[in-house]
Amino acid sequence: MADSLTCPQPPAGGTPTVLVIGGGASGNAVTILLRRAGIAVDLIEAQPDWNATTGSGITLQGNALRVLRELGVWEQVSASGFAFGSLGVAAPDGTILFVAEDLQTGGDDLPATLGMQRPRLQQILIDAVRASGADVRLGTTVDTLEQDADGVSVRFSDGAQGRYDLVIAADGLNSATRAAVGITDRPEPTGMAIWRIAAPRPEGMDRTDLAYGGPAYIAGYCPTSENTIYAYVVEASRDRASIDPATYADEMRRLAQAYGGFWPEITKHIDNPAKVNYTWFHRHLVEGPWHRGRVVLVGDAAHCCPPTFAQGAAMSLEDASVLAELLTTRSDWDDRLFTDYHARRLPRVRMVVDASVQLGQWLLDGVRDADVPGLVGRTMNALKERP
Repeated sequence: MADSLTCPQPPAGGTPTVLVIGGGASGNAVTILLRRAGIAVDLIEAQPDWNATTGSGITLQGNALRVLRELGVWEQVSASGFAFGSLGVAAPDGTILFVAEDLQTGGDDLPATLGMQRPRLQQILIDAVRASGADVRLGTTVDTLEQDADGVSVRFSDGAQGRYDLVIAADGLNSATRAAVGITDRPEPTGMAIWRIAAPRPEGMDRTDLAYGGPAYIAGYCPTSENTIYAYVVEASRDRASIDPATYADEMRRLAQAYGGFWPEITKHIDNPAKVNYTWFHRHLVEGPWHRGRVVLVGDAAHCCPPTFAQGAAMSLEDASVLAELLTTRSDWDDRLFTDYHARRLPRVRMVVDASVQLGQWLLDGVRDADVPGLVGRTMNALKERP
C-alpha cells in the first residue's frame, strides 16, 4: 500500500468521490462541508439508528460552537441548548467555593459554553447531512479496502462495492479502518471512569458546578436545555465486567447521594439503570501520520482525551473543518495535503490530550498544590486561536 499518492481533481465535468466511514460529529461535519463544495460523498454508519437516541449530554465550548456555525446549524443548536459563561467549584456539601468566568474560545460573538442533549445535537447534524444530498447508508460497515495509484476500492458489509478518490475514517476510538490501514496506535485507559445520566433541570441551575472530594473525584452537572441537565460522577475505573448493568443506577446513586447543593434533587432521578452510562477515560493520540495513501483519519479515530476539559467534540469538529478546508481549496489531493493537515492539527490536539490527562492524573495522585488554574488558563487561551 502506497503512503504517498497524488489524487488530482478530475477534469472538467468530473466530480471527486469521497467515502466517509462513521456518522458521529467529525464524520457528519466533514460530509456537510464537502457536499457544500460539490464533492460527491457517501457516508456509512454502523448503527442502524445513526446514534440518534443514545447519550446523555454534551458540553460544547466556543471553539466547537464556531465550527457548528460554519456548518450552518448554529441557530438550531442555540435554540436547543443552554448557554452559560461561568464555572462553579463546590465543596462536597454543595457550598460554592468560587466561580470562574469561562473564556470565549470561539470569539466574543459566541457563548463561552453551551450544554445540550447529545441526541439532539446528533439529530441536528443528521438533518444537515440529509439536506446536503450525501448518500447515506446505515447499518453498514467496510469489509475490505484496496488502494492503488488511482483510488480506493471498497467492499461493504451489505455486499455492495464502491470506488473512491478518498476515504475518511471517522469511525471512532476503536476505529477498524485505522487498524486496516496499518496504523497501530491504540487507546489506553487513564485509570478513571465516569457515570452519566440525563435528568430534569432543578430550578436555579444555570451553569456547570464541579464538586471535588467525597467518595468520587468529581461530581458535576451541566444544563442542557431549559428543562434538562446531564449529571456525572468521576471515580477510579473498575473492571466493567464485574459491574452488573442492572445495578448501574444503584452504583451511581450511591456515589451521588454524598453530595449537597442540587445533588439531592438530581439523585431522585437516578432510578433507571438503562439511563445510566458508565465509561472509562482513555488517552489516544496518533503521533505519526494520520493517513495511509488515500485513507485519512479524523476525530476519535486519530485522538481522544478524558472529558476534563470538555474538548473532545471540539477537537473532532475542528479536524473536520481543517481537512475540508484543505480538500476544497487545493487542486491536488496529495501527500503534502495530508501532511499539512496533520501538522496543523497535531500540536493543538496534543496540547488538549496532555492537559486533559494531566488534570485527571493530579486527582489520581492526590496532588493538592497542582497548578490547575495555570494549566486551564494556558490551554483555553491557546484554543482561542483558530485551528
